[in-house]
Amino acid sequence: MGAGGAVTDRIQVSGISATGFHGVFPEEKRDGQTFVVDVTLEADLTAAGESDDLADTVNYAEVAAMVVARIEGPSFDLIERLAGVIADDVLTSDLSALLVDAVVVTVHKPQAPVGVPFGDVTVTVRRERPLVPVVIALGTNLGDRYARLADAEDALLDRVVTGPLVVSDYVETDPVGGPVQPDYLNAVVTGRTRLSPARVLRELHAIEAAAGRVREIRWGARTLDLDLIQYGDPRRDTDIRSDREWLTLPHPRTHERGFVLVPWLDADPEAALRVGESVREVRELVEDVDTAGVRPAPTCGDES
Repeated sequence: MGAGGAVTDRIQVSGISATGFHGVFPEEKRDGQTFVVDVTLEADLTAAGESDDLADTVNYAEVAAMVVARIEGPSFDLIERLAGVIADDVLTSDLSALLVDAVVVTVHKPQAPVGVPFGDVTVTVRRERPLVPVVIALGTNLGDRYARLADAEDALLDRVVTGPLVVSDYVETDPVGGPVQPDYLNAVVTGRTRLSPARVLRELHAIEAAAGRVREIRWGARTLDLDLIQYGDPRRDTDIRSDREWLTLPHPRTHERGFVLVPWLDADPEAALRVGESVREVRELVEDVDTAGVRPAPTCGDES
């Protein structure tokens, strides 16, 4: 399913007005008329609510300017087409890359040649993000490790991933940094999502919390750790890159972590990762890192 919880955060810009030349009649294309557009962005605004930083939200002034440019741009016969193109413009722009899950666009044509008295003509469309490849790393070293990872995989299918979820073989790994603690059970999953990177991150945190994750000791033992490793496809230059404090993409130091690279390669033998300004094959990265602390997982048993 991959729908996640209901989105309640929205940005709405109403009444964006400009003159356009859209319509099927010659006089509409010649004389033009006023079009009014409302845009609603379904987005995760958690970071902006905490930081009070414009960089953590969507600049609605730029959204409005984008809409006006489309109204005043090349002529379409139908406002259905105009609404759809505006929705696609907004959803695929850099403004929406991190935060927006879907956009709703209503185009008003109050001067439409209807032929009878009327108040308004409107068309409303809703567009979601296209399916995007996503890579998520899983780890746990407390309780029944196998059960925790299995539950997390089910939750990812329910809340994040749409369609098949590819799960690597499990590996057991030595703890890296932090206090003395048990060995980890790690895996990597790949799939596709319609959620924004911000929403994926929120869902991962919710799944961790449901598993009893607490964030008290840095690099300490944990019931469940879910990391968003990569969003999009670096080979096609569709991967999202972010250096926000609350979300770094691709995940930092992935190229140095055998406990991520080894299971990732198992899940996707053709995997690639952006490292700096270059795109590297994960197969090559595995050859460059120390994997001595990464080994096949022991036979599943009762760890409770």
